[in-house]
Amino acid sequence: MTRISQVSPLLRLTAVAVVALAVLPLSGCLYAQIPTNVPSGEGPDPVPSAGPSDLPSDEPSDAPAGDLPASMSFADGTAVPPSAYIQWGDGLIVDDGWKTVKPDDGNGGWTYGTVDDTCTAQFWQGLIPDVPTVPGDDSASSDAMLAVILGESDVAAISTAATTGSFSYQIGGNSDVEARRLLGDDGGDRRWIMAARAFTATGVGLYVIVDCTGGDVEATMAEVVEKNAVVIQ
Repeated sequence: MTRISQVSPLLRLTAVAVVALAVLPLSGCLYAQIPTNVPSGEGPDPVPSAGPSDLPSDEPSDAPAGDLPASMSFADGTAVPPSAYIQWGDGLIVDDGWKTVKPDDGNGGWTYGTVDDTCTAQFWQGLIPDVPTVPGDDSASSDAMLAVILGESDVAAISTAATTGSFSYQIGGNSDVEARRLLGDDGGDRRWIMAARAFTATGVGLYVIVDCTGGDVEATMAEVVEKNAVVIQ
């Protein structure tokens, strides 16, 4: 099932998931911060910013986006028409293994949790005017998006720590959308993965943060990727 609350008003991603009480090591001298004074998967909502009035509609256009690549590598992103509508497909809404933790907030964000309360999956999708994107380079722009989410000014440090992962494309069960991801932990049994993809052709980005305490974060992220495709129309 596809979620139809896609591109929200212009949003700052700063502090979407990160408020800074615990410092979680990523690699080398790079540190990322994630809240510990709120339940896993909950955090401050994005802050709306001023923007132009010609925002995309909340509903996808009936007009076709044109011929789309068969896969969506970072290089393939340059072939996405500027008018394309990009969103998460919602594969957890009727999944018995997941429950709603935070419903769609109307600003591009929502959170599911596993029924055993070990993991959450926090989703976001929307316009990314506050991200210093590199036109035509979705990989570098995805790293910049991770940096903005984390409040990290050194994008090069993010790029060094991040690895390339994947999301499903159009339907679940594949790995055809390249994304950039970071893995963190608190030194105990809490681990999290943040994965993002920026589409510079459209000025849209999306991410998911899987946060587990006692659960298998890699297996949970794999399930999230399998069941929640990136849909481009």
